[in-house]
Amino acid sequence: MKQLLIFAVMFLSAVASAQKPQEINLWPEGPRTNNGDPEDQAKVWVYLPNANKATGRAVVCCPGGGYQHLAMQHEGHDWAPFFTGQGIALIVVKYRMPYGHYTVPQEDADQAMRLVRSHAKEWNINPKDVGIMGFSAGGHLASTVATHSKGDAAPNFQILFYPVVSMEQGTTHKGSRNNLLGDKPKRKLVNEYCNEQHVTKHTPRAFIVLAQDDRAVPPVNSIDYYEALCNQKVPASLHIYPTGGHGFGIRQSFAHHLELMLELRSWLQSF
Repeated sequence: MKQLLIFAVMFLSAVASAQKPQEINLWPEGPRTNNGDPEDQAKVWVYLPNANKATGRAVVCCPGGGYQHLAMQHEGHDWAPFFTGQGIALIVVKYRMPYGHYTVPQEDADQAMRLVRSHAKEWNINPKDVGIMGFSAGGHLASTVATHSKGDAAPNFQILFYPVVSMEQGTTHKGSRNNLLGDKPKRKLVNEYCNEQHVTKHTPRAFIVLAQDDRAVPPVNSIDYYEALCNQKVPASLHIYPTGGHGFGIRQSFAHHLELMLELRSWLQSF
């Protein structure tokens, strides 16, 4: 264990700092669907690795916040050095809140995916190696994109942290469900956003992380999604840590932070 910790510390110390990000408005001519709040603007921050280190891979990151707010730092911007240090571009998405318009978050995430691919040559990105990453409700958004989006919006891989996946009562995170679908959504709409029901053999490979003692989002969300991926023979890696609760992101206070960094790095290098 001592050698593992020493290796991890050395690796983290060697990670290169991210370049200053480029901030881009996702909808310069106005969004497809108006959520009713003109102050809530969708945008992305693009963190690129040094050109001589770029692998061509990119990760589009969706922070969490129950579809009510966004944890932009420890579930967004703070991840930039980890990825750019490995030659991977990170694109952090500030998606809009639904405010009764349930299509809004996915529209923004889809647009972010398309934006990355449209700038692939300029940003040294392989358009066939663009993944989606999400945390909590952002994990629901990421898994929605992974199971529903088509064409240039469809990701090549997914990384989910303590994700909301289901919209079923008793399984979902109540706040996320209410903020996205409303207090009394129709059964058809609930089924549409129970993403474990929409996994197919074409769903991209997944890395899923959570803590067993998560009291906010029941672990069954991740477990059911993992089983659905396995049933469709989609490569999936499930990591359940004994402690950590909910919302740890990249915080070093998370007891299993170093193990997580190494396991995610190893998974990214496996394909």
